[in-house]
Amino acid sequence: MKRKIALGLFAVLLWPLSGWAQTPASFRLKDCIDYGLQNFGTVRLAQYQVETANEQARQAIGQYLPQISATGTSLNNVKLQQSIVPAGVFGPEPRVFVIGQKYQTNLTAQASQTLYDRSLLIGIKANKPNQQLASLNTRQTREDIIYNIASNYYQVFVAQQQIALLRDNLERTQQVLNILKLQRDNGVIQPVDYTRTEVNLNSTRSQLSLAENDLNLALNRLKYQMGFPADQNLVLTDTTLLTQLPVVEQSAFDAQNLVSFQQAETNLALQRLQLQRIRAGYLPTLSFTANYGTVSLGAQTLDRTFSNFAGFGSIGLRLNVPIFDGLQRDAQIKQQKLTLLSQEEQQRLNTAAYRLQFNNAQSQIQRAQANVQNDDRNVKLAQEVYNVTTLQYRQGTKSLTDLINADNSYQQARTNYINSLINLYQARLDLEQSQGTLLSFYNQL
Repeated sequence: MKRKIALGLFAVLLWPLSGWAQTPASFRLKDCIDYGLQNFGTVRLAQYQVETANEQARQAIGQYLPQISATGTSLNNVKLQQSIVPAGVFGPEPRVFVIGQKYQTNLTAQASQTLYDRSLLIGIKANKPNQQLASLNTRQTREDIIYNIASNYYQVFVAQQQIALLRDNLERTQQVLNILKLQRDNGVIQPVDYTRTEVNLNSTRSQLSLAENDLNLALNRLKYQMGFPADQNLVLTDTTLLTQLPVVEQSAFDAQNLVSFQQAETNLALQRLQLQRIRAGYLPTLSFTANYGTVSLGAQTLDRTFSNFAGFGSIGLRLNVPIFDGLQRDAQIKQQKLTLLSQEEQQRLNTAAYRLQFNNAQSQIQRAQANVQNDDRNVKLAQEVYNVTTLQYRQGTKSLTDLINADNSYQQARTNYINSLINLYQARLDLEQSQGTLLSFYNQL
């Protein structure tokens, strides 16, 4: 009995938790973007690029820091080398000498410090633009996430509104069908009138099924762009899209505001530094070197290999002067110059394309604004016509065909308005992208 009571209490306590776990997540547009900026995989990839750039900077600086290494060897000279001393040095006959010892142990430490190497200094100078490029890649990633989530959010919203319209149409058609059934049964109308309306009802049901499938597909795409679990429910709660038209601020085009333009400029700076680095290969390099070691002496037996050591060491300067490399560096310089010319020309082409994109986005949003105003008027007119036709049909002064046509016109006008409204939001999104102001758009949500 006690066990049953304990299990019952446990179930009561667990039930609210399980119900809470199944509660669908509710998101506005800004919430979706916030979630995506935290969870979509490309954010982590961008962060890895930033960390990689930081480590590359440490590597470049490390090449100008002291380099220290140590080596140790222990040899068993199975057959020692022999040498001949000419006659007259130690006697009238040539003499054969054995060089080295059977067992030999060497311990050596080397240190070097670059004093001057122009190519390494230029490599350190490239750290800043390389890190800037990684930072710009992070910004590009954030802008892509904002654009993709917002665009897919609008698609989900369109699908939801289409479903709402179809359900409303289905309900109104069903009401008309119920009236027609009574009229048909009483011989007031022809059966064909009832059948025609029933066909419209079935067609609306099919459209509703397709719209619900489109909604599922749009939700799946939105979840993917957010990095949201595909098996969890997602509910969109931003209802202001139908009531608050976006405010669009026109601004002059400036390609320097675009992250893609800044990325290309940073890449050009890196390529110019690379050209300087190749040219620096013609310059001498100077470094300080030092080494110290010890070697075992008199080790004719294995047990004396690690005893009787004698030290040695040296310090000095190493100067390396390039003289002739078969014109390899000259070819590298010319290749790098061609690379620079190609990227500069590509930047000019890209700038023209950015301006074209901006001009098209401006034209598109102006057309979208005009369509929204026109479709809004059409909805009001179509609703007025539908209301009047409905009243006249009930009074018997209008036919069923007139009522169906008025209903279809009203339904189409509402659909056109929603599509034009979402086109306006999409056009605004494209304009923000062409101006390089997607981050500002996100911050103002």
